[in-house]
Amino acid sequence: MTKILLVEDSRFLRLATERALAHAGYEVSSAGDGEEALRVARVKPPDVILLDMLLPKMSGLDVLKELKRDSMTRPIPVIVVTGMAQKNAERLIHDGAAGFLEKTGLDLHNGPDRLLKGLREILRTLPAREVAKP
Repeated sequence: MTKILLVEDSRFLRLATERALAHAGYEVSSAGDGEEALRVARVKPPDVILLDMLLPKMSGLDVLKELKRDSMTRPIPVIVVTGMAQKNAERLIHDGAAGFLEKTGLDLHNGPDRLLKGLREILRTLPAREVAKP
């Protein structure tokens, strides 16, 4: 079972996404801010991280950079989930993100289907040894 760390500051989105991911067969842990995300990633390393960019205490970009600086968390694929414009995707990939999902395109208020589909597509592109598929 793929272990996902969901990093999202919106309690509503975090809980709804946790439920959708668990229902789809993923093991989910979560964090509500950047500092907590780093702590959880180090204590309970996930197979993949879904990372929002606009977070309290520490920005998502700073979290991404710190994850990629740390030898313990560097190998964990990070998929950025954000409302920021698609033009930022190239820069985020350059900074170490394994993929990019734009919140507005996910249409989350109508359910998790687009999120789950996008996640599966990105996971398929990662080397098999990096992430176990559900």
